[in-house]
Amino acid sequence: MPGTTRYCTTDDGVRIAYHVEGDGPPLMVLSIFFESFALDHLCPEYRRYLDALAQGRTLIRLDQRGCGMSPYDGDDYTYGSGLVLDIKAVQEALGLDQLALYAGSTAGPFGIEYAARFPDRVSRLILYGTYANLGAALPDAVVKSFAELARANWPLASQIYADMSGRREYPDAAAHLADWYEQSITPEVAARRMLANVGWDCTPQLEKIHIPVLVVHRVNDPTFTIEQGRGIAAGLKNAQFVPIEGHSHLPPFGDPEPILQAIHAFLDEDPASRRAQPDERAPQQGPLKIVLFTDLVGHTEMMQRLGDDRGREVLREHERITRDLLKQHSGAEVKTMGDGFMASFASVTKAMDCAIALQRAFAAHTESMPEPLPVRIGLNAGEPIEEDGDLFGSTVIMASRIAAKADAGEILIPEPIRHLLTGKSFVYADRGETVLKGFEDAVRLYEVRWRE
Repeated sequence: MPGTTRYCTTDDGVRIAYHVEGDGPPLMVLSIFFESFALDHLCPEYRRYLDALAQGRTLIRLDQRGCGMSPYDGDDYTYGSGLVLDIKAVQEALGLDQLALYAGSTAGPFGIEYAARFPDRVSRLILYGTYANLGAALPDAVVKSFAELARANWPLASQIYADMSGRREYPDAAAHLADWYEQSITPEVAARRMLANVGWDCTPQLEKIHIPVLVVHRVNDPTFTIEQGRGIAAGLKNAQFVPIEGHSHLPPFGDPEPILQAIHAFLDEDPASRRAQPDERAPQQGPLKIVLFTDLVGHTEMMQRLGDDRGREVLREHERITRDLLKQHSGAEVKTMGDGFMASFASVTKAMDCAIALQRAFAAHTESMPEPLPVRIGLNAGEPIEEDGDLFGSTVIMASRIAAKADAGEILIPEPIRHLLTGKSFVYADRGETVLKGFEDAVRLYEVRWRE
């Protein structure tokens, strides 16, 4: 997932993570349910759809409050209030006067409310496979039972929600989608979000929307019937309704091409949202990676005290432990700097497990050997530039700066990584905000308590 991840603050004080990638006219794509953009790799089918959708455009996504990297302990999850403020905050943070907005599935009312409340901020609205009246689409009792199931058995509930998009026809894709849902949100927040919108009806808002709107719906959608889409189009003043053949709910399950063609044609009609040509696009960075740095504290003093031969033996033991544990946790060694390593991971959980395993191994070595291995570790998540097996860019630099802030035996991570690990059983201590060398904005760091 190329691009950059940033944070902004809503009018009611909620920190929202958002992601920007590509180049061209801005297109904001809202989450279809609870999924976090940081976990796109769990559902490659949807990621491929997004890549096709965003060709020649700047793709903007956000983790809505309570999801992924946007933690929230409150109760304002309604379509017409809290979730609208999340979009507003991201658009203002990017300094965009207008953008095109894509709202599919359960995000449809979210997009409708935003376009109605802020008509000058949205140039074009795309509504896919959605509804305006939740009570008509899913009876209140069904939504409440879904919420209770989420609280009782979140893995099972996640799979059921994903299966509604086409389990029989696309079992592998539905399994990927279930994993994405399960890891993006806690069961309690999932239940709160569903209950906050029981019976929500934004049909009265449709008449307030005067911008061009594209309403796309699969004819045999198993989740929300095509009548829901027709009803939305009928209530709008300037709508195109495009029925698409198919039996799945989400666009990448089945044949997404007719859907993509309809969306591209709709946006390309407007000079403000027309795709940039390939030679106008900015170069892309690499996929999301977790970058880990280790550093042997007091290396120079150790070498002076022990001499070259004995000092080198200690370094070899450090290298052996590090390489063994990187291999066990699916980490890739990028390079060694003599007294430290730079490694990368595709999974934030495996990166954290590896960092903890490293500190425990170094501590065990210190207890049994005459010469200690005092190592500090820092991690960061982002999309570094990859060239000839090496990694470059601000993600790497920040990971190195974070490691330098740690003391011997410590693991430090920035706030975005802590949010990616929401729901995992790691223990943290807040180390407060600090300004890292070469970066303007302060970064909040957390120490991972690996001894408990």
